[in-house]
Amino acid sequence: MNQWKWVNHFQPQTLVVATFLCYIDAVFGFIFPIVTSFAAFLMAIALGAGGFGVANEKRWGYAVAVAGAVFQVAMLLAVFGSTLLTSTLIINLMFDGALVALLLHPMSREYQRIWFK
Repeated sequence: MNQWKWVNHFQPQTLVVATFLCYIDAVFGFIFPIVTSFAAFLMAIALGAGGFGVANEKRWGYAVAVAGAVFQVAMLLAVFGSTLLTSTLIINLMFDGALVALLLHPMSREYQRIWFK
């Protein structure tokens, strides 16, 4: 039997939804890069690997997912600035902000502190 999981439904709802958002952001990062190709590639790799690590309850996965999500929000704000709020990219900012909020939610942080290896 395969020991690796893509999604772990036994985790709190915040981490399950964060795992899905990591995968979705990684796929869209590869298909529709918003910033330069190398930065988009790094963010997509970080979010995909982070989502996989979170699903498999690895501390490195949680750290990579948080770093990738925060870096993605920072890049959006740095590249587009205040025009981000008046364009359709506000939807990207909302989903990326939701991912950061889900990963840093007290329930997610407490679960990863106790159960992640």
